[in-house]
Amino acid sequence: MGHTPTTARGRATRGRILDAAADLIQRHGVAAVTLDAVERAAGVGRSQLYHYFDDRDDLIRSVVHATVDKVLAAQEPLLLEVGSLAGIERWFDAIVANGTRQDAVGGCAIGSLASQLGGQDELTRQAFVDAFARWEAPLIAGLRWMQESGELRPDVDVTELADLTMAAIQGGLLLAQIRRTPDQLRHALNGARAALKDALTSPP
Repeated sequence: MGHTPTTARGRATRGRILDAAADLIQRHGVAAVTLDAVERAAGVGRSQLYHYFDDRDDLIRSVVHATVDKVLAAQEPLLLEVGSLAGIERWFDAIVANGTRQDAVGGCAIGSLASQLGGQDELTRQAFVDAFARWEAPLIAGLRWMQESGELRPDVDVTELADLTMAAIQGGLLLAQIRRTPDQLRHALNGARAALKDALTSPP
């Protein structure tokens, strides 16, 4: 791992490098991203880049972690409320609303990176495993709370239900991106809703 900045200026420089690399990956694909291109886009020299990142692979993995941080930070207020069906519904509605604002072309920032980088090397693959685990953890905790409070049936596997929900989100975002309509995301989340409601101890 490269140097972790302790000053505001250092954090700003590192952040500028990460933003430049992320933008280049999004626009041109990871295969076309070189350190020279990142340096030009970020307005930094090679010594600065190597001060914060060990090499290109370290930079790419850092882009993954930074992207996860941004996605989770944006959803944090909603993820704190997924300990009820109403809270999960609000989370779903926000995901659809975000896709609608992007005209269903943005997809999932984490999923888009995973499709390009998931098979790059074991460390990068593990970074995505950790990313989705971080994203799913609040949902698992919320479902477990619902189960302990008697809202979910005791026989329900909350991890399996959370996996199904995350798969619906990712699949829905991908189809919405490909077909250019948020209806695809709505349909996928309706499937997740049906599974969640089926797991309740009593009908909503």
